[in-house]
Amino acid sequence: MTNKKILITGGAGFIGSHVVRLFIEKYPSYQIYNLDMLTYAGNLANNSDLNDKPNYHFIKGDINDSDFIDGIFNDFGFTDVIHLAAESHVDRSITDPLAFIKTNIIGTVNLLNASRKLWKTEPNHLFYHVSTDEVYGSLHNENEFFTETTSYDPQSPYSASKAASDHFVRAFHNTYKIPCVISNCSNNYGPNQFPEKLIPLFINNILTKKPLPVYGKGENVRDWLYVKDHAIAIDVIFHNGKLGETYNIGGFNEWHNIELIHLLCKVMDKKLNRKEGESAQLISYVTDRAGHDLRYAIDAQKVMNELGWKPSLQFEEGLEITVDWYLANAEWMQNITSGEYQKYYDEMYANRA
Repeated sequence: MTNKKILITGGAGFIGSHVVRLFIEKYPSYQIYNLDMLTYAGNLANNSDLNDKPNYHFIKGDINDSDFIDGIFNDFGFTDVIHLAAESHVDRSITDPLAFIKTNIIGTVNLLNASRKLWKTEPNHLFYHVSTDEVYGSLHNENEFFTETTSYDPQSPYSASKAASDHFVRAFHNTYKIPCVISNCSNNYGPNQFPEKLIPLFINNILTKKPLPVYGKGENVRDWLYVKDHAIAIDVIFHNGKLGETYNIGGFNEWHNIELIHLLCKVMDKKLNRKEGESAQLISYVTDRAGHDLRYAIDAQKVMNELGWKPSLQFEEGLEITVDWYLANAEWMQNITSGEYQKYYDEMYANRA
């Protein structure tokens, strides 16, 4: 089907902007609609190179507004949804859990309802829900991995809200026969990530010689996935995934936080021509986060064996590429940290009809 009209929610965010770019460039016959509220983590500059593409359309709006969502579904007649819009930072969820309930649960249900009403029982549609490995809780056995059949055990308001949204997607598939797929991914890293997350935050702090705050002893383990590999996986699942199925997407790159931070310090010292070990002196241990899961690790064998996807980069290589991007895009980082990026929408769209 070449005349798709795909709504990508959260397309101005970190992962979403890479998905939007991939679909715009790879599928010129698709019309791509980027819906984003442009909250603190949504940055239109992430997609500025796409503004003149004939198959790219930006819509500013809130998925929590059911009337607005129904309206744009009726106006544009979306054939498919790739749903990435979410509140995603665990620390923020601890201080303001209600915001996560609204966006991650109610917002998702609004999109499901609009899809149900527009598509009815017609074939050739897809609601693709992008979720997280955090819904599975924490692993304590080093030989254990999250699979698609692992029981949910969310430990933070963020992961609980994402678990609930996953359940609603499956419920709409079972009850209303909405054609759906879900993917649960591990920690993403790469260009354009908002600097509240570990890697861009620490890159910026090393640049400015600010402390590198490490929770507890830094013993927590995460599996790291390069964001462009994630976007490719989403493409593969969107086109070839089996309806009603869940696919785990991981990078097969497990790192203790403290080991990752020391590697990042070493890479930054090399890139900045600093004495080896200089950046590591910035490491500062702070009180551990409440409910901090010890280890996440994804078993991505299903998407690899059934759909032929696999990660292209090992973490050391991907980290160097990522550091190089941030160092080459100092203005992007400056605009983010100063808040200047939030003016971009007004400059680009204020005078448009």
